[in-house]
Amino acid sequence: MQEITWADFEKVELRVGTILEAFEFPEARKPAYKVKVDFGEFGVRMSSAQITKHYKLEELPGRQIVGVINFPKKQIGKFMSEFLVTGFADANGDIVLTAVQGNVPNGSKMC
Repeated sequence: MQEITWADFEKVELRVGTILEAFEFPEARKPAYKVKVDFGEFGVRMSSAQITKHYKLEELPGRQIVGVINFPKKQIGKFMSEFLVTGFADANGDIVLTAVQGNVPNGSKMC
């Protein structure tokens, strides 16, 4: 494991956002959803997430998640991802979303 400095970590904009909408993403190579997330003062952004094993579309709106909002946009097929959804792989390699315990304001930075 490579160590980083505190200054390196501070460059990563890990922010809380609330999922406003989630959509099917049938064009994705691996099963995924598109999510529309409100990051408060940083705006509403779209991304994709390979979270279909643990989450149904209808249960995602209203859920607060953690995203990296200062990566460059990434083209995924015909879709432009505007942030990185964070999560952890379970024992089967399926992604579980990174979330917060309790409500915090959208746009809050992980510290």
